[in-house]
Amino acid sequence: MADGSRVIVSDSWTAQRDQILAAHPDLVLASVPYQLEAVAEILKAGVRFLGLAPRTLADIHADIAAIAGVMGAGERGQSIISTMQRSVAEVRRRTAGASKLKVFCEEWGKPIIASQPWVAELVEAAGGDFVGQPGQTSTAEEVASADPNVILAAWCGAGDRVPLEKIVEQRGWTKLPAVCAARVFCISDELLNTPATSLIGGLHAIAWALHPDLFPRPREIRQLRAYDMNG
Repeated sequence: MADGSRVIVSDSWTAQRDQILAAHPDLVLASVPYQLEAVAEILKAGVRFLGLAPRTLADIHADIAAIAGVMGAGERGQSIISTMQRSVAEVRRRTAGASKLKVFCEEWGKPIIASQPWVAELVEAAGGDFVGQPGQTSTAEEVASADPNVILAAWCGAGDRVPLEKIVEQRGWTKLPAVCAARVFCISDELLNTPATSLIGGLHAIAWALHPDLFPRPREIRQLRAYDMNG
């Protein structure tokens, strides 16, 4: 797919060497996970390669600055970073006096994998307390023992199609207060798992899920129906 002077061949994980080299690129950008074999062939071909592996919001800002620098758009990069930082600061300001809620957020369901550290930072900025270890596997029992007030699911590659009712029932979570209060949400994958400006949309989705009285409801979020604790 062409986008101006850029060619988008696929995502970093499924892109094949021949597909990339056929585009005759001057520069290849990729973010983890990517295929090491494809990267090796790209480097052998003498193509410039910039591989990114961010973990925190600061890492993402640094990557944006690096990409902007390579593309000769340093000022534009700094403008994007400043806009992201202001958005986070504004949400943090609006939730400063709100009650802290325990939040579990997962990026995969089998096995259960907690969302990345940058998502934990967004949860904290939205007035939440991220439970579990970001980026690490967990069990249904461990999550239940943390007794989260809010559960968020943004599975990699699933878009907004996480089967909330199914996972709640299969994991034995139907009696959890978060479930009974219908505070279980699916947030579109790209809003939390893509280390880019789209994270601000994810931040606003998290902020609404935690504090619906303070923020408007975004379109990219789906809510579980309430469960009867005595049912």
